[in-house]
Amino acid sequence: MRYGRIEGVPRPVSRIVQGGMMLRPGDGQAAADALLDAALETGIVAFDLAHIYGGGACERAFGDWMRRRANRDRVVILDKGCHPSGALRRVTPACIESDLGDSLGRLGTDRIDIWMFHRDDPAQPVGPLMETLARAVEEGKIGVFGGSNWTVPRIREARAYCREHGLPPFAANSPNYGLAEQIQSPWGPDCVTISGPRHAGDREWHRREGLPVFAWSSLARGFFSGRLSRSNLEQVKGRFEEETIRCYVCEDNLRRLDRVERLAARRGLTVPQVALAFVLNQPFDVYALVGAMNPAEVRENARVADLVLSPAELAWLDLQTDAEPGA
Repeated sequence: MRYGRIEGVPRPVSRIVQGGMMLRPGDGQAAADALLDAALETGIVAFDLAHIYGGGACERAFGDWMRRRANRDRVVILDKGCHPSGALRRVTPACIESDLGDSLGRLGTDRIDIWMFHRDDPAQPVGPLMETLARAVEEGKIGVFGGSNWTVPRIREARAYCREHGLPPFAANSPNYGLAEQIQSPWGPDCVTISGPRHAGDREWHRREGLPVFAWSSLARGFFSGRLSRSNLEQVKGRFEEETIRCYVCEDNLRRLDRVERLAARRGLTVPQVALAFVLNQPFDVYALVGAMNPAEVRENARVADLVLSPAELAWLDLQTDAEPGA
């Protein structure tokens, strides 16, 4: 397993981050335990959660697992808050404090390592938001803070405010990123992607700034699951979530999938392993959020944590050249 370091987070962060949206307490706790145990056994120590997931059930299941395993000092918790509710955008100091308090209670811990806004509201000035989070850092409730689905201009504004006022930095970003270009937003216009050729400038900015990227939907919501291909698309698309088909199925992405299949066959890998390796081999500080549903999928993902893809392979997979490496 490869790890990165984020100042303010007390332990190394695994480059693969296991999602927690599928965790459930009660009757689902045994399955949650098996999934989380498998992740930790493979070296995946970072876990992605959110105040909204399962109406709080996911955080409670994760917290119960930590309590019974007595392993809080082994894991890195990434948690998100301030998700909109109906017409309410909920990106306010009051919502930060409320959601953070809820999450800490459900998790049964006094500290979240990386706390992020789940969405942004550009109508809100960054100052009060950054000041509220700086107090949470000072109080020891969070280690560092950042944002999911924040645009680069908005992040630059927040980072400038923190720098000018001597506050802890806006330390991480969580946009969509992966080999598949996102052709539509899955959950409305407030979702942000840095995938595809249109967003090359955003990726270069992250590289220059050294700002960590926690890439959501890094496998394009199952587009790179290995269960979908150009040849069976019409037969299987009804088995996938609507967002997978609407947001990722297009000719360029199918060409990328064709190439992933060819490289996987040549290197003895699976489709999701190659697509995950593509993310982990980028020249910026990237961590892949993945939604493995069972221990077998966790172990398959972990097998490619150290896999190196050459620059030529990366460029070919992303349609930047038609010269197939090793062909």
